[in-house]
Amino acid sequence: MGIIGSIIIGGLAGWFASMFMKSDTGILMNIILGIVGAAVAGFLFGLLGVSFSGILGYLIAGFVGASILIAVGRKVF
Repeated sequence: MGIIGSIIIGGLAGWFASMFMKSDTGILMNIILGIVGAAVAGFLFGLLGVSFSGILGYLIAGFVGASILIAVGRKVF
C-alpha cells in the first residue's frame, strides 16, 4: 500500500478507534495512532500466526492496534 493509502486508512482506523474508546484526539493523532497501531497489531497478530492483507485487513489491524495504544496511553498518563 502506498504512503497516501496508508495515511488515509490509518486515519480512518485511528478515528474509529478514538470513537470506540471515547478518546478526544485530533486528526493528526488519529492518523498516527492508526498507522502505528497497524504496525503494533501486525506484529502481535504475527506472533499468533494471524496475518491481514488488503485495505480491510489494514483497517482492522489499525483499529485493533490504535485501541491498544489508547488503552495503554490511558494507563500511563
